Amino acid sequence: MTLPGFPLTWLYVPGDRPAVVAKALVSGADVILIDLEDAVAPHRKEYARDATAELLSDPLPIPVHVRVNALDSPLAAADLKSLSSRPGLTGLRLPKVTSPADVVRVAERVAPAEGGAIPLYALLETALGVERAFAIASAHPAVRGIALGESDLRADLGVREDAGLDWARARVVVAARAAHLAPPAQSVYPDIRDLEGLTASCAHGRALGFLGRAAIHPRQLPVIERAYLPTPAEVEAAQAVVNAATAEPGAQALPDGRFVDAAIVAGAHRTLTLARRNVLTR
Repeated sequence: MTLPGFPLTWLYVPGDRPAVVAKALVSGADVILIDLEDAVAPHRKEYARDATAELLSDPLPIPVHVRVNALDSPLAAADLKSLSSRPGLTGLRLPKVTSPADVVRVAERVAPAEGGAIPLYALLETALGVERAFAIASAHPAVRGIALGESDLRADLGVREDAGLDWARARVVVAARAAHLAPPAQSVYPDIRDLEGLTASCAHGRALGFLGRAAIHPRQLPVIERAYLPTPAEVEAAQAVVNAATAEPGAQALPDGRFVDAAIVAGAHRTLTLARRNVLTR
């Protein structure tokens, strides 16, 4: 059971493998990301689109987003035309977004006649996209999130060490917050066997302000969830903040020396909401 507004795990699956998609739907991921772009060979694109359209013909038990093909290609136009009215579609992920105009064009193309825009998620995978992060995040009301595509960004920047992406990561976190969007999810961790490395990477992402992470294999899901759920010590500290604020509203100092104001209280409430998610999903 996913608490509204707090998805932590986003599982990518290739659109041309319906059996894998079916397994993903019961994998425990909060959101399924059907990929029609990088994960699908050129000669399988049409089949992937048709299979995805069939799957999305009815509402599904969990949110399902689709990453369409490159926005400047005829493939993307066909993807949007085929999928945008499907009842099972709950979001579109737009690859390699470099300008607000990219998002606006898609939003206008898929806007339903009766209102209720399809949620759009912009993937920033180039230096130009990162530079325009806030403009993209605030380009249209249909934009519900932004995220990095770190593999392509790494290649674009010529970055070899992981730390070389930290500035871009922080930029995206700040842009999302400034645009009043949810905190972005981390980009995928490509080594599905290195669960210790995934744990450490998630801890680093959490420290930067990310919330949750995209995965490419179900075995990564519990690692990501554990990394992003609050620890017992964090829950205890958050509860102390909320208790103090309830007993005596306004800025104050706790017995352990921590200073509490409205921003600290808001953060404590979010921690407790995430902790409640942990109880509900046991």
